[in-house]
Amino acid sequence: MSQPLGAFSNGWAIDTAAPVDLSNSDKDYHPVFKAFLAGSFSGTFSTILFQPLDLVKTRLQNPSQHVVAATVNGRIQPGMITIFVNIIRQEHIAGLWRGMVPSVARCVPGVGLYFSSLHWLKSKMGKTRQDLSALEAITLGVVARSMSGIALIPITVIKTRYESGVYKYNSLTGALKAIYKAEGFRGLSCGLGPTLARDAPFSGLYLMFYTQTKQAIPKEYLQSPASASVVHFSCGIIAGIAASLATNPADVLKTKMQLYPDKFPNAFSAAMYVHQTYGVRGYFKGAVPRMLRRTLMAAMAWTVFEEITRSIGLK
Repeated sequence: MSQPLGAFSNGWAIDTAAPVDLSNSDKDYHPVFKAFLAGSFSGTFSTILFQPLDLVKTRLQNPSQHVVAATVNGRIQPGMITIFVNIIRQEHIAGLWRGMVPSVARCVPGVGLYFSSLHWLKSKMGKTRQDLSALEAITLGVVARSMSGIALIPITVIKTRYESGVYKYNSLTGALKAIYKAEGFRGLSCGLGPTLARDAPFSGLYLMFYTQTKQAIPKEYLQSPASASVVHFSCGIIAGIAASLATNPADVLKTKMQLYPDKFPNAFSAAMYVHQTYGVRGYFKGAVPRMLRRTLMAAMAWTVFEEITRSIGLK
């Protein structure tokens, strides 16, 4: 990318980096560092492309938005479509990328940390992704995602609040200072439990479904340059759908706690509110846009990561 992302972030500019060179000049770099670069590089594209789905998901889960079915041109529209239409009408197309800077600040290094942690853990076990059993894949995915999730929880809080439209922050550093001044370290780490309960199982289940699906596919398809990307993406889609649905309740609780820390000091209070207000269906608010985003984002990230690691001999 050659231009800043200010147009997508309501004044939050982010400097664009030079293209990542993962050619032979990087052959002396540590494998974990190369895994971090490959992961961050793959996370950039998927984060920018699917930000609108994450924004809509957060708005669906935010009770102050009062998202209901609405009549548009005489037809009943679901809440997700209503939010898309309202955002475009009120904030124009650029409004769909609201919160892009905190998203990039969280997702890009987060994906890099996840892939590098995963590579480091696998090397310690003397394993490759093709050798992982279902239990090993779940364990590695949970541990790797927990490491990156804990490191980036302050950015996760800012991202959720900025996307909701409830909080008005002018910059990433300004948001960090404002939250710390008003709520202390607890404010910067609120929702950590549900965040880990969402991301760690998602990554564990995703990696299990992904590796097991790949193992069921004939190796000639995986080794063929013409079909490898399609196979990786397809495996990612299957894994993402299953993992997203299983972890959506934790995502709902995380959003409640990070938007209203005074009202929901713990996951139990958030769970009671959701159950009493919406019933079981409340735990799956925002499931459709989240499933689309997480599934497509993870599938794209893994596909790009697989191609980059293959090209630099990191397999």
